[in-house]
Amino acid sequence: MASSDASDGVKEALEGKKLKKTKHIVDESELLSVPDGWVEPAFTRDDNPRGLLEESSFATLFPKYREAYLKECWPLVERALGEGHIKASLDLIEGSMTVCTTRKTFDPYAIVRARDLIKLLARSVPFEQAVRILQDDVACDIIKVGTLVRNRERFVKRRQRLIGPKGSTLKALELLTNCYVMVQGNTVSALGPYNGLKEVRKVVMDTMKNIHPIYNIKMLMIKRELSKDPELRTQSWERFLPTFRHKNLNKRKEPKKKSVKKEYTPFPPAQPESQIDKELATGEFFLREHVKKRKKMEMIKVKQAEALTKKKEERNKAFIPPKEKPFQMKHKLSPTESKLDIQAIKDKVKKAKTKKLGAPPVNQTPPTSSTNKKKKSKNKG
Repeated sequence: MASSDASDGVKEALEGKKLKKTKHIVDESELLSVPDGWVEPAFTRDDNPRGLLEESSFATLFPKYREAYLKECWPLVERALGEGHIKASLDLIEGSMTVCTTRKTFDPYAIVRARDLIKLLARSVPFEQAVRILQDDVACDIIKVGTLVRNRERFVKRRQRLIGPKGSTLKALELLTNCYVMVQGNTVSALGPYNGLKEVRKVVMDTMKNIHPIYNIKMLMIKRELSKDPELRTQSWERFLPTFRHKNLNKRKEPKKKSVKKEYTPFPPAQPESQIDKELATGEFFLREHVKKRKKMEMIKVKQAEALTKKKEERNKAFIPPKEKPFQMKHKLSPTESKLDIQAIKDKVKKAKTKKLGAPPVNQTPPTSSTNKKKKSKNKG
């Protein structure tokens, strides 16, 4: 009985532990999932009543062509930053914009948003779009693309590919990512939610790597449709996404003569033999001077004789008649045609005689005796 009670107690303890584990797992899943429509509460003065300890400031330069626009919209910039107690100043002489905190500033992140605002204004983003950076759920990303492509003409083509005909590609990217995208000079400025900024940066970087933006736009459209289905949110989308193969470009032509590198050796090459070394090897070094001179003269005479024979051969080439080609009949008779058919020739001659005028027929019968007598009587009379 005691053993059965102990086993029942162990089973109850294990079941209790399992229930606690399942509750713990459920609690973690609830914490990780964000409910739909949830908005982070705004940062107010009650969250930081004492303000900031130190003053922070940021400055940025702007190009000369933005001076007129910034001069017009600067009162609106000061008013928008004044709500967060940020002071802004425009220096047209130096061509710079400066933002700094004040004693009344209570939001520590407000100065960072103000810094992003003046950066966007310097990169030709209009004020109506740039002022959205002061909202909590909006961020910005300035992508530098000027140094990604070395060739200037190639860079301009790829940048124009990102914009598309009449800005259609850029507009499609904005609709799919819920971001505002501005292509200006060597930078691409994007403004919108964090998830959209990731996609914009990926598309821009792939375009500069010679991947057409239409492929990424197609992927974004498929992902947008899949995210609407609640069952597919927790599943992998790789089976639905298309896989694009890279086309193999023409390979570079290989040179005819390939230079094969020699194996590296730490030792230097052998020193070439001098004239004295060569004479020592052949034994000429030990000969007398008059013998050496005689040998040299003999070598010179041999070379002169060879040169003379070569010249004579070249001169005699003009007098050598060219080889004639053997005469060939244009139409060669076959062996059957070459043999004369005598009987056929005789038949042709006989036929020709019959066709002549006044010629007697070949098989003509001899005249009778009565006819001959008549002819004789006529002759007598």
